[in-house]
Amino acid sequence: MTALYNETITGGPVAFAAAEDFLRMFHDAHPEAGAVRHRLAEVRAEIAETGTYRHTNEELCYGARVALRDSGWCTSGLPWRRLKVRDLRGIHKAQAVAAQCIEHLRLATNGGRIQPLVTVFAPDRPDSPGPRIWNAQLVSYAGYQEMGDARNIEFTESVEGLGWQPPVPRTAFDHLPLVVSTGTQDPQPFKLPRDVVEEVALTHPDLPWFADLGLRWPAVPVITNMRLCIGGIDYPAAPFNTWFVGTDIGTRGLADESAYAMLRPVADHLGLDTSTDRTLWRDRATLELNRAVLHSFDTARVTITDHYAETQHRLAWIRSRRNRGDRPAFRPPRAR
Repeated sequence: MTALYNETITGGPVAFAAAEDFLRMFHDAHPEAGAVRHRLAEVRAEIAETGTYRHTNEELCYGARVALRDSGWCTSGLPWRRLKVRDLRGIHKAQAVAAQCIEHLRLATNGGRIQPLVTVFAPDRPDSPGPRIWNAQLVSYAGYQEMGDARNIEFTESVEGLGWQPPVPRTAFDHLPLVVSTGTQDPQPFKLPRDVVEEVALTHPDLPWFADLGLRWPAVPVITNMRLCIGGIDYPAAPFNTWFVGTDIGTRGLADESAYAMLRPVADHLGLDTSTDRTLWRDRATLELNRAVLHSFDTARVTITDHYAETQHRLAWIRSRRNRGDRPAFRPPRAR
C-alpha cells in the first residue's frame, strides 16, 4: 500500500463455515482441547448473537503460526510452532498500537538474534473496523524525487500531508514515521525512537571503498500491512517478522532501479564497462551488493539467511502446499 485513505472497511457477519473449517483443523492438531462439537456449538451461538466470535488464546496462536508457515514468509529452519505470538486484541487506540509496535521491534531485534514474532491487535467486527497500519514495513526509508527509497515516494508524500516533516538536510535513509488509523479516525503519524531501530552499516569483505557509499539497512523486517485471516475473522493490524533473506536487501532494495538504484555507482567503482548489457555489468554489481549485505550482517552478528537456503525451503513448501480455502493466512490489504 503506497497511499493513505480516510475510508474504512467494515466486514459483514463471519461465515460459520469458515469458523468451522478452522476449528476442526485446530482440534485435529490439539486433541487435548476437547470435543470439537462443543466448541462449534458455542461459536455458532456467538455468531448468531453478535455476527462474529472470539478466538481463544490457543486458537489465535495456532492460527497465526499456521498463517506464517503457509504464507511463504517463514524462513528456512524456522521452528514455526515456537513463534512468539503477542495477543493484544484489547488494544485498538492509535497511540497504544504505535507503542506496542515499537515494543514489537525491540523484542524482535533481540540484540541481533532476531526473534520471529507476531503481534495481533483488535479484529474487524461487523459494527466496527479494527486498527490499521499503513506502512509496508515498520522500519522503512523515505523516498524523495532526488534520493531515498523510490518505492516509498508516494507514501512519503502522503505522510508529509499528515504533517510529518523530513529532517534537514534530507538523506537517503530518513526513517518514515509509523502511520496508524483506528475506526473512523484519520491516520496519525508516530515517530520511531532512534534507540529502538537497529541498522546494519554495509561494508564489503574485499572492497574498502564500499563503506564510503554510506549504505545501511534495518536489522529486522517487520511486515505491517498484511491482514491476518483466521477462521473468517480478519485482524487488519498484525505486524510480524522473521529475518531478512540477503537478496531482499541487496537485489530488491539496493540494486533495483525502482528502489535505491545502486548498480551503476557500484559498477563505476568497480571500473566495469557499462556501455552495453552484454558485459553483464549489472550481474557483477548485484553480486557485490549481495556479498556486502551478507558480510555486514554476519559481522554485526544479526540473523540473516541467503537465497540458496531459501530456494530449497520454498521448493519444499510449494511441493507440500494444498488448496488452503479458509485456512489461516497473511493476505494483502483489501482493494480500495
